[in-house]
Amino acid sequence: MLVLGLDTATPAVTAALADVGGGAFRGLGERRTVDPRAHGELLAPQIQRVLAEAGYRPRDLGAIVAGTGPGPFTGLRVGLATAAAMGQALGIPAYGVCTLDALGRAAGPGRVLVATDARRREVYYATYQDGKRVTEPDVAKPADVVVDAERAVGEGALKYSDVFGIPIDDRLLYPSGEALIALALDKIRAGANGDPLTPLYLRRPDAVASVTKKNVLQ
Repeated sequence: MLVLGLDTATPAVTAALADVGGGAFRGLGERRTVDPRAHGELLAPQIQRVLAEAGYRPRDLGAIVAGTGPGPFTGLRVGLATAAAMGQALGIPAYGVCTLDALGRAAGPGRVLVATDARRREVYYATYQDGKRVTEPDVAKPADVVVDAERAVGEGALKYSDVFGIPIDDRLLYPSGEALIALALDKIRAGANGDPLTPLYLRRPDAVASVTKKNVLQ
């Protein structure tokens, strides 16, 4: 079964393809472009390229996995809306996975802090033990994060490395699409129904509608 993995919860726009048939897991390609202001423009071409380079079309997909954040409102909704729309159009399930979990899984053994850039001089973060999340995702200023880890990963960890005061693995800055797919394998292989793809924002959107009524004659 071919599975597409998407994530737009960080400045990276990621699309990956994997074959998970027959009990195996084989990565077929991954595309990533880092641009925090162009998620909407970049994601569709990334999907087209990763499929074309592996010799497949959207109709060959059996499932989709999307990172649910936490992440900034505008970028995050691009990936989730795309995954939901593709799943509906193709008649295949779409599953949601916490974006931080993909970094936590890739970080491997040990106690690891995963931190991504939340803008506003804040980070989204969680702590992992041997790839498993042991604290709930949260958002805070770096100085307010309780660091209970041996090392840290994520672009937020690198940006505020002087505040966290622990070694930073700068090889793991953005989530892997293949890691997202791997985290959803049990659901995929069980043929479970798709998820609602609820975004994990953790705070209000940057832009909100005004609730103040204006006099149209002014």
